[in-house]
Amino acid sequence: MGDQSIHIPYDHQRLNHPRHIPWIMKQTWLDTLFVHFPVEKEFLNKVVPSSLPVDTFNQTGWISFVPYIVSSVRIRGLPPIPGIRQFVGFNIRTYVNLNGKPGVYFFSLAATDWLNAKMAKLFFQLPYFYRNMDIVVKTADSFTFSLREQERQTEWTYRPTSDQRLAVKGSLEEWLVERYCLYTVNKRGEPMRSDIRHRSWLLQDVEVDFQDSSIFSDHWISLSSQKPICHYSKKKEVQIWPIRLC
Repeated sequence: MGDQSIHIPYDHQRLNHPRHIPWIMKQTWLDTLFVHFPVEKEFLNKVVPSSLPVDTFNQTGWISFVPYIVSSVRIRGLPPIPGIRQFVGFNIRTYVNLNGKPGVYFFSLAATDWLNAKMAKLFFQLPYFYRNMDIVVKTADSFTFSLREQERQTEWTYRPTSDQRLAVKGSLEEWLVERYCLYTVNKRGEPMRSDIRHRSWLLQDVEVDFQDSSIFSDHWISLSSQKPICHYSKKKEVQIWPIRLC
């Protein structure tokens, strides 16, 4: 299953960022795993700030765990940031929709690069932390994400099992991954948004061996016993806009 060269135009209708404000950062994400768990909307209403309306698909809420590799970070007009090399990151997120614009809300984000975590926390006001983790390429198409903290080690092994495809329009897959902004709140609880732009996700089915899901309990998240929906994507280049009040 090699990479397919598919040109997908940007969907400018989804962006809605002020045209006089340029993007400020570019990132490249590699070997992204999406693990989506259904959850009760009532639970999400308790843990998501009240100024950010929880989004659902057919009345069901979702929480996702997303590990990935960041292969480059660039600030607009500058060369690659000194001291920042390829690093591993992950986020735990859910889905919100403010004023008709669907986006993601992060419970937690992590990076193995201390400087990147510090910058993201400072400039985007996100719950970003440095953590000891890695994604190891076991074979040409098999990966193991590992998180090591004190006496605990979490390992998830994943392997794509299909050709690349676009999510079907109107499907749950599209609802989960095709979101072009992130939301957070400031200290006063006011909603803030950062727009992002990239080509539509090229997804693959993936087999995932779950060794430990306790990472969710760290954030008081109780997951459904239902089997999660999982996807894999090989590479994504992303432009990021500054965060601002909605």
